[in-house]
Amino acid sequence: MSEPIITFDHVVKEFKTRGHGGAATRAVDDVSLAINRGDIFGIIGYSGAGKSTLVRLINALERPTSGSVTVLGTDITKLSEAKLRPIRQKIGMIFQQFNLFSTKTVAQNIAYPLQLDHWRKDYQDRRVAELLDFVGLSEHADKYPSQLSGGQKQRVGIARALATNPEILLADEATSALDPETTTEVLNLLKRVNEEFGITIVLITHQMNVVQQIAGRVAVMSSGRVVEAGDVYDVFAAPQQPVTKRFIATALSGLPEEERVDRLHQEWSGRIVTVLIRQKDVSGSHGHTVGASGQNISGLIAKHGVESSLLYGGIDTVRGTAIGAITYEFSGPNVEPFLKELAQDSDVVDFGTAAQPVDYAEAVSGYSPQSQPVELSTEPSAETPAATNEGAE
Repeated sequence: MSEPIITFDHVVKEFKTRGHGGAATRAVDDVSLAINRGDIFGIIGYSGAGKSTLVRLINALERPTSGSVTVLGTDITKLSEAKLRPIRQKIGMIFQQFNLFSTKTVAQNIAYPLQLDHWRKDYQDRRVAELLDFVGLSEHADKYPSQLSGGQKQRVGIARALATNPEILLADEATSALDPETTTEVLNLLKRVNEEFGITIVLITHQMNVVQQIAGRVAVMSSGRVVEAGDVYDVFAAPQQPVTKRFIATALSGLPEEERVDRLHQEWSGRIVTVLIRQKDVSGSHGHTVGASGQNISGLIAKHGVESSLLYGGIDTVRGTAIGAITYEFSGPNVEPFLKELAQDSDVVDFGTAAQPVDYAEAVSGYSPQSQPVELSTEPSAETPAATNEGAE
């Protein structure tokens, strides 16, 4: 069993607000969380959720108001700056805006933490050469940041973060400034860092698809609290909290966005329904199991004699297991009993008909797995052929 390398125990972080009688704003609110050695752990949340503050507690750039933070087996909550130094040396940091020195070359940027750590010059040169080769920038050693693309700059940032052989790597919105293709390249590099060096990586992001691509576990933050945490597939396949559902609606294939649903209502008069495709059972909250979803659609359509048209959809994989969504138009006299039986074993999002549409936010967020109309997940990626029928754009 993996050992925790980072542990938050009922951590609270408050900031005093000026001009309001000394009132405090709670950025992190009673968070208890363990991150295991060797994990790629995602912390996601919208702006202001508290995720960056939480991560700054890991390297003690912020100190908790209450509770404790344990890193590498040491409670760092009240350590002096001198005693924090050897722990901070084992933590690398990657930034959204790269934070490179514009007047230093690529090689000099990577060497900077080695200089601060008083490495011998020949050791510095050898380490920089190793890291340039690892991140694929050997031929750019003497260039300056202004001569590099965004992806190349971030690879320099990763090399610099790895310079002193850290055990933990913190990546704060490390791909937010990059295009999708470059994001994938950087994430693949981070995955290599984890696999080849065994470094624990903590990803802070507002992009659920970043977590989907490489993380093993994830925590979802909202208003300073961790509202949901667990295996990435479990959280994606059976989200419990509204904020998680909204995130997932931006990440996995198949759930149509609001504008697409409006167009579907204009073109199809029947009931527009999205069915979550979940290949296997997952562990839900409170110890119960959430069953597979969307496995018996064809049989129920035949049983109830419902007319159906497949309009849009996509299937993706999270950690090698299929998940996605397919959107149909259903019509005929037996649609209600059909949907009622379908919802017994599958998660469905009911957008209503053109004549009686259901509010999009209400349809998507009113989701409790296998109990009532349910929410899904999306990102336009590996779409089904049906998606091209409705107008892949």
